[in-house]
Amino acid sequence: MTHCTTAQAYKHCQKLTSSHYENFPVASILLPARLRKPISAIYAFARMADDFADEGNLSVTERYKLLDSAKHNLLKAADNKPDDNPVYIALADTLEHHPALLPQLLNLLTAFNQDVEKDRYASFGEVMTYCRNSANPVGHMLLILFNEDNEKNVACSDAVCSALQIINFLQDIQSDYCQRNRIYMPADEMQQYQITTDNFDKNSPPHKLTNFMNFQVQRTLKLLQAGAPLGFALKGRVGFELRMIILGGWLILKKINDNQGDINNPPKLDKKDWLWVFLHAFSSRFIIYLKNLLPISTS
Repeated sequence: MTHCTTAQAYKHCQKLTSSHYENFPVASILLPARLRKPISAIYAFARMADDFADEGNLSVTERYKLLDSAKHNLLKAADNKPDDNPVYIALADTLEHHPALLPQLLNLLTAFNQDVEKDRYASFGEVMTYCRNSANPVGHMLLILFNEDNEKNVACSDAVCSALQIINFLQDIQSDYCQRNRIYMPADEMQQYQITTDNFDKNSPPHKLTNFMNFQVQRTLKLLQAGAPLGFALKGRVGFELRMIILGGWLILKKINDNQGDINNPPKLDKKDWLWVFLHAFSSRFIIYLKNLLPISTS
């Protein structure tokens, strides 16, 4: 790839960021302009490395090789000697100004390597350990960029990020199993609810999963609520975007719950949903609204 300028590299990352569907806004126009570029560089790197672990028909050896190369190139970027790739050129600039991001980016690579080698989880504790590397570093990096990475904020961020990761797992139960032979649902809980891998296959009867999914939704909602105060702890547009993210997570949980165990049509947020989220994120009663006025049913 021909060498590009830092500005061109960031433009490439921003284009990549906007080209992928995500449940939650990434480097959106709501954020201060100074943060959009570094966030797009972080996202582009995470997207690229995640694809190394998940996408295509690569062998395990090939995936490890690509992830090792990503780590090597990340460290080169941190040393301001980036590979001739716009993602690493943008990362070199980002890490020059925010060196504390590097350990969190390395944690993401730990999670992606785990995706290559691990396809079953024995307990919820194992799932949360995975989230500590796969999701929580994203929140840590955002707090570092916002200069708000104090202990209380990090704890709330971890709760929100882990909840969002589990929401993705709940959305993707069927595709994770059918396309990647991967199950993030805790095996001990599957046994408790008499769930087998057959229930994650296409066209499995929804009623078999209803109680199991209700339990997952209720627990994830509590985790999301535990981190919700961060939506007001962070001020201005940053806090507003976080409130949107939290409400977006709540809305997907509601849709999953409304599906009553049907995993054949995983819910996504459309423009109408995001308008609802946008309007309600303005509310000064955000926390009360999230907890009390929109309860998740337990039918």
